[in-house]
Amino acid sequence: MGMEIEKIRNVALVGHSGAGKTTLGEALLHKAGLTTRLGSVDDGTSLLDYDDESKERRQSVDSALFHFVHEGHLLNFIDTPGMPDYCGPAIAALAGVETAAIIISAAAGIGVNTRRMFNAARNYGLARMIIVSRLDAENANAADVFKTIQDTFGHECHPINLPTGGGKGVIDCLAQDDGDADLLDVGACHTALIDRIVETDDALMEQFMETGSVPPEKLGAAISQAVASGHLVPVLFVSAKHEVGVNELLDAIVRYAPSPAVGKRRALIVGEGEAATETVIEPRADGEFVAQVFKITSDPKSNIKYSVARVHSGTLTSEGQVFVAGERKGQRPGHLLKLRGGDHAEIPTGQAGDLIAFAKLDFKIGDVLLAKAGEGRMALPKLPTPMFALAVEPKARGDVEKISGALQRLEEEDPCFEFQRDADTGELVMRGLGDQHLTVMQSKMKRHFKVEMTTKLPKIPYRETISGSVKYVEYTHKKQTGGAGQFARVFIDMEPNERGKGYEFIDKIFGGVIDQAFRPSVDKGVKDQMRRGVIAGYPVVDVKVSLVDGKTHPVDSKDIAFQIAGRQVFKKAFVQCKPILLEPVVDMEVTIPTEFMGDITRDIAGKRGQILGQDMLPGNQVCVRAQVPLAEVASYASQLKSVTGGQGSYMMELSHYDVVPPNVQQQIVAQFKTKDEEEE
Repeated sequence: MGMEIEKIRNVALVGHSGAGKTTLGEALLHKAGLTTRLGSVDDGTSLLDYDDESKERRQSVDSALFHFVHEGHLLNFIDTPGMPDYCGPAIAALAGVETAAIIISAAAGIGVNTRRMFNAARNYGLARMIIVSRLDAENANAADVFKTIQDTFGHECHPINLPTGGGKGVIDCLAQDDGDADLLDVGACHTALIDRIVETDDALMEQFMETGSVPPEKLGAAISQAVASGHLVPVLFVSAKHEVGVNELLDAIVRYAPSPAVGKRRALIVGEGEAATETVIEPRADGEFVAQVFKITSDPKSNIKYSVARVHSGTLTSEGQVFVAGERKGQRPGHLLKLRGGDHAEIPTGQAGDLIAFAKLDFKIGDVLLAKAGEGRMALPKLPTPMFALAVEPKARGDVEKISGALQRLEEEDPCFEFQRDADTGELVMRGLGDQHLTVMQSKMKRHFKVEMTTKLPKIPYRETISGSVKYVEYTHKKQTGGAGQFARVFIDMEPNERGKGYEFIDKIFGGVIDQAFRPSVDKGVKDQMRRGVIAGYPVVDVKVSLVDGKTHPVDSKDIAFQIAGRQVFKKAFVQCKPILLEPVVDMEVTIPTEFMGDITRDIAGKRGQILGQDMLPGNQVCVRAQVPLAEVASYASQLKSVTGGQGSYMMELSHYDVVPPNVQQQIVAQFKTKDEEEE
């Protein structure tokens, strides 16, 4: 597969669900002669939707790679899922390419994930191309869609070709300066396109100003430079099912999409903070080997783990060694592979600019791979934080240990899926980007790991604290059982600590009313009770406890007695100090079409939320910024989908803890007391 870096093109097919990304991928494979018939998502014959989950759901739930040679160039493609719930693999795929091809349906137009992926690619510094697909759809309206594209993404979006003959063909706007098209004027598009390209090259600009034209053969390097810089976003039209415009698309990728030598350069970052150094990686085959893992997948039949990496510099053979940055022990690849859907083929070397795969090696998404032990990291595209959570437990008792191993494997494969044991609630909680995301994860658990789970909304991690003070609260622990007994008497003062300062224990004992050895026992007992909570079973935070007096017995006083006294006196004092509950409050950004703004702002206000502001976005969109208690939006993904018909998206991050309103606190405390009584 050896190929000059200048003759490699790496392209991610991204966009909203249903835009036709996988269908286009199948058309590209068929046009390249790698399949004998056009694969279909609908009938389950797609080479790219090869996993059982995608076949059953008739939509991609993971990314898939494919490659072939066209006009002497190696073209690497990554077909990505379009549902917002599965956007983790789609965004991670951007780390492997120079160009994001945003697919937009001529029938459905711009969707939520279209904007997300366009912005993610732009923010990461990639070149972008827009492909208007499904020209053959019944309600296709390419003219309206193109206008929306320019309104939403800017006037750097220029058509490279236009549909003609009612969508049965395309006409090249760069090679031709007149002709018939289904929309726009070919001559005007030709002039505007040349104008846009020459703006990035002074010599060409001078020639254009003098003569009014530039021969297409002279545009060469200026085209890919204009696309790489984002100054030009080419727009092309295709009908994948009828293979209209597909060959022209391949030619355009060769001509317009930047090679690894021209496109985004990644940087190796060593160190932290102000001491960090950043070295731009030169994409040279004879350089030091540097690569980054951007995808982990498993063969559904053999369960073999494959790690896909983008090689940024150097050359690797199967006999070489690979070191994960920061680790001292290397791993031998054994085999280097190229993936095509669910198939793989062995290659002799992995070279700068290419996408390669390793089998059975212990890598994670984002790992930087080096030829020798060293340090460094590379920035991944910004991934959304998984906030939709479910508490899980296995249906079968024997699967308790098995479930963690299965979840760990899924966490490795999806950068927006995570799980952990909540230290406060004791629940095993998995988090994803939405209910569909976690439904797929449960299905994979059952299918691949034979583990079935029950799920429920996780407990909200409330905190208990106090708003008042109390002095000289006493508790005496006395237990006599025939032999040596237990005795401890303690007096404490309690007051609120500054918010966020946590717990503070102050020993104010003077003299020997409590032996020095037993005072830490009181502290230990207090901490134990704080973990258990007092009024609602949640951890206690931000209190000051002062041990001020007490009494010991020369025989019966012991460590356990003072621990028990510490627990009980803390409970007694706590309820006298006007206890309150604190709840997590999240910062939210909800992006929606403007017609839903009133519904969403009213809904947020009804959830005890505070609207912080609204930002108008291109394409008739608005971003509503708010702060809302987490308890009110724990299942917000499904609520937003219902209100907006799937056209809304949101992000949220923990902001701070705030006081729970008295009426809500009463309900939470009442539920805890009822549960406590039932357990007793």
